[in-house]
Amino acid sequence: MTKDLTAITHFISELDALKHVNRRAYLLGGKRVENSAEHSWHLAMVCWSISKSFNLDISEEKLIKLALVHDLGEIDAGDTFLYSSKRDSAHTAERKCIKRLEQHEGNGIDDLSALWEEQETGNSKEARLLKAVDRLLPFLHNLSSGGKAWLEHGIKQSQVVKAHAFILKDFPEMHTWMREKIEMATQKGWLINA
Repeated sequence: MTKDLTAITHFISELDALKHVNRRAYLLGGKRVENSAEHSWHLAMVCWSISKSFNLDISEEKLIKLALVHDLGEIDAGDTFLYSSKRDSAHTAERKCIKRLEQHEGNGIDDLSALWEEQETGNSKEARLLKAVDRLLPFLHNLSSGGKAWLEHGIKQSQVVKAHAFILKDFPEMHTWMREKIEMATQKGWLINA
């Protein structure tokens, strides 16, 4: 079977566009914001590490695939800040982008949409871990930068508590640790005490 390397390399370039999508989270130390490609790689590595550290009974291959595709929709849609009022509708534009990428003649990933849907709406063990770690990483960035993004956007303690509440069900240790850090961040003035 002949492969169309022009189409394949065009698809590779399409994926590279994720590096141009900037997030609100500052990298450790607060010098610059991270891009979505950096975040996706970091998410995959951290999910893998946590699954090993906690001896979780999950498919690491599936977990890593979910992490790698989870923000691809942002290539067209851009990043939606966790505390944005547009957060609930962001998936619509992201889903269109995933469909476009899946139909690209150079795409060799047959289940791209299925993987993206699993991470977006799924309730598998892998998807639940991914969602928890996806919240943990920018949380850690805020802690390391002295709450820089929280302060810039006037984020309240109650918003952070609400956004991370779902973690309690599946990862209570992580949730307890985060709640302690939320209290500390509020005391330091990084979060509005409301």
